[in-house]
Amino acid sequence: MAEARRTGRPLSPHLQIYRLPITAIVSILTRITGNGLIVGVVLVVWWLLAAATGPGYFAVADWVLRSWLGDLVLAASAWALWYHLLAGLRHLWFDSGRGLEVATAERSGIACLIGAFVLTALTIVLV
Repeated sequence: MAEARRTGRPLSPHLQIYRLPITAIVSILTRITGNGLIVGVVLVVWWLLAAATGPGYFAVADWVLRSWLGDLVLAASAWALWYHLLAGLRHLWFDSGRGLEVATAERSGIACLIGAFVLTALTIVLV
């Protein structure tokens, strides 16, 4: 039986060597933002239920929502919502058979990232 040759290098790429392509990062972020939107929705629904419950309970929920942590969660949720929307439109474009070339897919992924930041900044400024 032949002996296995031992080499000093890893058998598969690891994080110190391998760099994820932008298309993989965009795909992973789409899934993360889809699940992350739940946090913002739960916070807003809690705030609305507190408003329907009574002034004392609403004061607590409103304080949490208007705190720095609430502002941070709502801003992150706004970014996640815009990003998820743009990534969904990108996928609809892909489903039509267009934009599937590697260079085009990379550019559209970067456009989703930049567009989400721009739309979030506009949302924060206007709201």
